Amino acid sequence: MHKLLIANRGEIACRIARTARRLGLAVAGVHSSADASARHVREIGESLRLGGPTAAESYLDIEAVVGAALRCGADAVHPGYGFLSENAAFARAVEAAGLVFVGPRPETLERLGGKAIAKAEARRLGIPVVPGSEGALDDAAAVAALVRTLSLPVLLKAVAGGGGRGMAVINSLDGLEARIDGAMR
Repeated sequence: MHKLLIANRGEIACRIARTARRLGLAVAGVHSSADASARHVREIGESLRLGGPTAAESYLDIEAVVGAALRCGADAVHPGYGFLSENAAFARAVEAAGLVFVGPRPETLERLGGKAIAKAEARRLGIPVVPGSEGALDDAAAVAALVRTLSLPVLLKAVAGGGGRGMAVINSLDGLEARIDGAMR
């Protein structure tokens, strides 16, 4: 490995770049049109524009990220966390382009990429897991009933959250329904 494309933004991209440089790797970053002057672009130095201002138009565009890696001469891609880091199709696209995906194998991402699936797999293997639901619940009353059976604190996690959205720590049953509604929104 000689050059690493960091397919993320912000502090995580800066940290990955610093570590990669300590390991003797050249680095390049990526950015959306909205992030053209962001800290990670300035700190990393070489940065390739992926597309428009939204994540869907840039950081989540698999073809654009792989294309950026090829254009800058990277031989490896680090996804950081969030965005495409748990996306098996992205890992496969990186490998299909002849690049190294710095992360789990696509097959592993498919088996363990979703938290509910990973928890079920751990349970199947006899690994202890934190008590909670066996999968997604879409009824606030059912969530409240489950929370009342558990020891506090409880973490509510929206299945389709991301970046901490849809998460709530429940330390008290006071206001439980409002916290559940907020997590579900």
